[in-house]
Amino acid sequence: MPYNLTITNGLIFRPDGQFHSGSVSISDGLITGSPHEDAETIDAENLYIIPGLTDIHFHGSNGHDFCEGTHEAFRAITSYEHQHGITTLCPATMTLPVSDLTRIVSAARDFPDIIGINLEGPFISPKKIGAQNPAYIIRPSAEILRRLQAESGGLIKIAVVAPEVDGAMEFIREARELVTVSIAHTECDYVTAQEAFRQGARHVTHLYNAMNPISHRAPGPIIAALEDERVSVELICDGVHVHPAIVRNTLRMFGPERVIFISDSMEATGMPDGDYELGGQRVIKHGNRATLEDGRTIAGSVTNLMDCMRTAVLEMNVPLEEAVRCSAVNPARAIGVYDRYGSIEAGKAANLVALDKNLNLVWVIKDGKIIYPC
Repeated sequence: MPYNLTITNGLIFRPDGQFHSGSVSISDGLITGSPHEDAETIDAENLYIIPGLTDIHFHGSNGHDFCEGTHEAFRAITSYEHQHGITTLCPATMTLPVSDLTRIVSAARDFPDIIGINLEGPFISPKKIGAQNPAYIIRPSAEILRRLQAESGGLIKIAVVAPEVDGAMEFIREARELVTVSIAHTECDYVTAQEAFRQGARHVTHLYNAMNPISHRAPGPIIAALEDERVSVELICDGVHVHPAIVRNTLRMFGPERVIFISDSMEATGMPDGDYELGGQRVIKHGNRATLEDGRTIAGSVTNLMDCMRTAVLEMNVPLEEAVRCSAVNPARAIGVYDRYGSIEAGKAANLVALDKNLNLVWVIKDGKIIYPC
């Protein structure tokens, strides 16, 4: 397909957060202000044109896990994600030995389609372990984070910590200069979460999951995050992790500018039902749910971010404009790549997705080239 394109007659998601009739010009892999003289035209009549989505928290898909730490696995994962309109990728690690984490982040260093890493563990609480492996939990260490960041070539964008564990506040004060610090897998109370945000944490990983719930006498970390406007929160909209009413009301409480849709997907995403693995533990996929062997503990999701966004709109009554913002704009802002990704503006990467009125995928453009349909 041509490298210079002009998309006409589409409903374009603009930086003001609304859809407007218009066109988009692409040249040399970037969005431009005017069409190139030899550009080929694509008629996008009756189609929504949105930025490629950014997933800042997912573990794998297409039968592979990011923590395999091989380019073969990375290629399989990124190919699947790109084909589904998720064009900017910041995969997450698991709670693993530091030696394994070093190998993984080092392997990602020179893989071009990975623009960030989310370090989910090993600085978490064994009391809210979720599907992580408690054998590899360690005390929060800014020195370990620095070493991993050096090995990754600066790719680590988010580092997770449970703020109640020994050494957490010191970690937050030091780590905030290196990455976005997120609280997660935590049993912390309201006051401890408040202190974590004062010390520099600015993010909450998969809100509601693996943390204390809201209580009228014990508001917990969720309300602490709500009250601090500097804090963004992740939300899994797969229809399994969070009830639709809670998704809607989270958007009302926090506002669509502070909510980030994530998939938290694992290797079974895009695969048939059966046995898979997450963080060295056996996971069973059945339909749209993945659990550990106990059949109760949810082990990530098996829904990609585009399907999460679609579920939010079609099944949870979230306005499309809000869903796009939460899936493309906010995540790119959260990891500091909004200057290159996350909106349809001149000078940014030409990563675009066309959806029909039922939100079915029509085509995907990555770096100015049509990659779906192939």
